[in-house]
Amino acid sequence: MAQRFDAIVIGTGQSGPPLAVRLGASGRKTAVIERAAFGGTCVNVGCTPTKAYVACARAAHVARHAADFGVRIGNAAPGGAENGAQGAEVSVDLAFVKERKDRIIGASRDGVERWLRNAPNVTVLQGHARFTGAHTVSVTLAGGETAALEAPEIFINTGTRAAVPELPGLKRIRYETNSTMLALETLPAHLAIVGGSYVALEFAQVFRRFGSRVTVLVRGERILAREDDDVAQAVQDVLAHEGVEFRFGNAPRSVAPLGASGAAGVVGASAAAGAAHPDGIRIELEREALDVSHLLFATGRIPNTDDLGLDAAGIERDEHGLIPVDGELRTRVPGVWALGDVNGRGAFTHTSYDDYQIVAANLLDGVPRSADARIPAYAVFVDPPLARVGLSEREVRASRRPALIATMPMSRVGRARERGETDGFMKALVDAQTRRILGATIFGIEGDEAIHTFIDSMTADAPYTTLEYAMHIHPTVSELVPTLLDGLRPLA
Repeated sequence: MAQRFDAIVIGTGQSGPPLAVRLGASGRKTAVIERAAFGGTCVNVGCTPTKAYVACARAAHVARHAADFGVRIGNAAPGGAENGAQGAEVSVDLAFVKERKDRIIGASRDGVERWLRNAPNVTVLQGHARFTGAHTVSVTLAGGETAALEAPEIFINTGTRAAVPELPGLKRIRYETNSTMLALETLPAHLAIVGGSYVALEFAQVFRRFGSRVTVLVRGERILAREDDDVAQAVQDVLAHEGVEFRFGNAPRSVAPLGASGAAGVVGASAAAGAAHPDGIRIELEREALDVSHLLFATGRIPNTDDLGLDAAGIERDEHGLIPVDGELRTRVPGVWALGDVNGRGAFTHTSYDDYQIVAANLLDGVPRSADARIPAYAVFVDPPLARVGLSEREVRASRRPALIATMPMSRVGRARERGETDGFMKALVDAQTRRILGATIFGIEGDEAIHTFIDSMTADAPYTTLEYAMHIHPTVSELVPTLLDGLRPLA
């Protein structure tokens, strides 16, 4: 006999836990199913741990540049960390960095689990859930037992995992993904990263600042393919200045373990089982070979939808494995919703949490909300951060609408000069007829916070003059946003 619930939530990423608690609080008997770690990707192998690493890497970077601020570490002189040099002698204890990260994510993960287990009307099951029908689920529990559940409302929040390209020789080496990279306790001597987008660049800067040699292998001719050319080049310049190496149009063709002599060697049983080969990896590229100690794939994500039994429920997936949903996040099967990364409506923690808010508003509060009205916004947590909202300049040009544009180098921002961090620039685009902000980019110090001035104005559908005439606090980064908008001119 199946256990009857009013609602079932599959997965405990950013959408699942708050929704389950709200469902329980509404009087619904709710089951939450998690097969791995509570908190999903963000808490365990995504935002929380990587930003903990970013913080440690920044501490090392600031220490190397301390002499530029009159702080002497050893015999380091001002300017000693220029052009990729290491500056003041600083060493990074990766085992300690990892242990610090583990403490942080452990507290977050345990907090999510306690919250769910103590929530009224919420039952937590640990195991692998699969649909057996449109509103029935079978859960394989940790001990091998199976539990059958049914509910008229089911919510899918199972997230994504790292995508790894198929390459000859891949089974003969140990390679890293964003998850396994966070388990290393010894710094790579030479880290190669395949990919040129957000995850690749964050890891590249972090491990370069930790002290590793880092080479980024990009299939195309530029990083950050979704960004404007000037934005991508500015980010590349900052990372290259710190010593990150880039190789473009030179994708891997095969990989092999290196023998002690430096040539591709015969792999042993331990390496075939996934252990790191002591002599490193040879990567055969399209035009050359590269020998490295570690190889990280940052080549996209795959939705965790292939082993949920969706066919048994009649739930469709697209060619990428994503579950199509409408603006209220409903699948084409009545009574089934898909939230978070699996629905293709945004692959960020904040979009996943907004999915929860949209479902809760429509289902529990009687307030109509739709993801169709959501304004895309995100940040890339390189240092300085890159933050974006709305349309890019390229997208505005493609729309052929009359528009205004303004740009400003971060060197004009007093906060940036005071901190000695003047890399980057701001950019804003405005509809010339409606005076509404179309999009904005801030690549620079505290840009991930300052971008919210644009996000809030755009969400309020306010004309750009509302922001232009605002009085902001001095000295901040945001105070230069009105000045930026003073410089609007026609987009040629």
